[in-house]
Amino acid sequence: MSDLPLIQADRAVPPPAATTTKGGRGRRLRLLSRTDRVVITLMVLVPLLLVAGLVWLPAVATVLLSGTNWDGIGPISEIEWVGVKNYDDVVNIYPPFVPAVQNNLLWLAALFVVATPFGMFLAVLLDKEIRGSRFYQTALYLPVVLSLALIGFVWQLIYSRDQGLLNGVFGGETDWYGDPNVNIWAVLVAAGWRHVGYIMLLYLAGLKGVDPSLREAAAVDGSSETSTFFRVVFPVMRPINIIVLVVTVIESLRAFDLVWVINKGRNGLELISALVTQNVVGEASRIGFGSALATIMLAVSLVFITIYLWTVMREGKR
Repeated sequence: MSDLPLIQADRAVPPPAATTTKGGRGRRLRLLSRTDRVVITLMVLVPLLLVAGLVWLPAVATVLLSGTNWDGIGPISEIEWVGVKNYDDVVNIYPPFVPAVQNNLLWLAALFVVATPFGMFLAVLLDKEIRGSRFYQTALYLPVVLSLALIGFVWQLIYSRDQGLLNGVFGGETDWYGDPNVNIWAVLVAAGWRHVGYIMLLYLAGLKGVDPSLREAAAVDGSSETSTFFRVVFPVMRPINIIVLVVTVIESLRAFDLVWVINKGRNGLELISALVTQNVVGEASRIGFGSALATIMLAVSLVFITIYLWTVMREGKR
């Protein structure tokens, strides 16, 4: 009987906590074989080199070339530095620039005011697990996997003046792609058709991550579904909202394939991305001037990308 308290006391003593020291981590690293070290090094180094070679170096070269008058033909040693002259020419003596900025802003407004809310509305409906929701998700997301160039050809079947579905149904003869008064609106419908599916998927993923107890608490308080969404659910999806904002801005800036397939970004479809291509790889071959246009696009994109990264990093610290 006298040994029982000792046995119970021994059982009550917790085992010593495992400690991790720098030496222990170092020993574990030294346990890696040479093959493992080579694989880890390649997994880090190869993507880093690809990003640096395909993203950062071209971006830096674009910014540097924007201050030159290089035409892409002469040797690099003959490149003449002109400073901000290309930017001054873009703003003051380049007629397509103002219509291109206006069309890009119109593109942004159409995606942000019409396509994005509609995609969010579809996500809310599909989140209710309605009958056939899987089919609707697939059908709505299908345009996202198509390139904008292919979308342009698909909508050509609808917009064609002579054999198009739209003129065939309404009996008109409108040249939807050729008339500069209406072609930008026709293109925006096609671009919005693709953008809706992308936004729907993003918001649907965000809605799946919302804590159901938040909606239940709002329902107990007598809040309607609409009020619950805008006052409870929508603020909780703040990271998704930032992603949607950045995606929408970038989509409006890089809109290129669709207008280039139609008429190479002319006759009412001027966009900054199309102007860059016309000057860099077109007949003009003005590398410095086109680089200035590309740098303007880069600067605008970096503003929203920085906002996105700042938001993500701040959320990660919480």
